[in-house]
Amino acid sequence: MKTLSLAAFAALFLLAGIAGASAHPHVWVTSKSELVYSPDGRLKQIRHAWTFDDMFSAFASQGLDKNGDGKFSRDELADLAKTNVESLKEFGYFTVSKKGEKPLEFEDPVDYYLEADDKGILTLHFTLPVKGQGPKGNMTLQVYDPTYFVAFSFADEKPVTLTGAPAGCSAATKGPDDSSSQGNTPESFFAQLNAGSSYGEMFANNIMVRCQ
Repeated sequence: MKTLSLAAFAALFLLAGIAGASAHPHVWVTSKSELVYSPDGRLKQIRHAWTFDDMFSAFASQGLDKNGDGKFSRDELADLAKTNVESLKEFGYFTVSKKGEKPLEFEDPVDYYLEADDKGILTLHFTLPVKGQGPKGNMTLQVYDPTYFVAFSFADEKPVTLTGAPAGCSAATKGPDDSSSQGNTPESFFAQLNAGSSYGEMFANNIMVRCQ
C-alpha cells in the first residue's frame, strides 16, 4: 500500500486495510472547477470542488463527529481539510498545464474547507492562486493523479465555469479516452509510481479554454 507521500491525501491511509487487494484506482472524485481571471485577462486562480466517493467519505470521516449529532460541520472537518491540501502540494495539486505550454505554478491554497452532505459525502473546496503572471488566451489544463490512486471525472452539470474571463472565451471539457485502461497491471507497478510519474496522464480530465 502506498505511503502518505505517494497517496497524496493523508486520509487515504485509512483505506489501507480494505484497498490493498483491489485494482487501481482506490478513490473516485467528481470534479468541478472555476477559473477566475484578473482584469487584464490573465488566469488568476482556480477554485476546485472535489466530491469523494461514498466509501472514502465514510472512512475519512470516522471519529470526526465530535458532538455526536450525526452530521459533520466544517469545524469538525477543518483539520482533515488542512492535512489534505498540504499533502497535495508535492503533486502540484493534481492540476497541471498540458505539455508544450508554460507550466503553471501555484501559491499555497487558500479558502479551503471540507463539507459533508446529508449522506456524509465529503467535498473538498480549495482555491489555487496562480504564482506570478497567469496565462492569457487559449490554454489546456489537466486534472489527474500521476499515480492513478485517485480517479477523477467531471461533474455532469457545469463541470467548469469561467469568472471574469475576457469576452469571447469559453471552456470545454474532455475526459479520458475510452481506450484508457489499466488492464491487469499488478499493484507492484503502482507501488513504484510517484509525483513525477506520467502514467496517470492517460486518465486526465482536460479543460480547454479557447478565446476568439
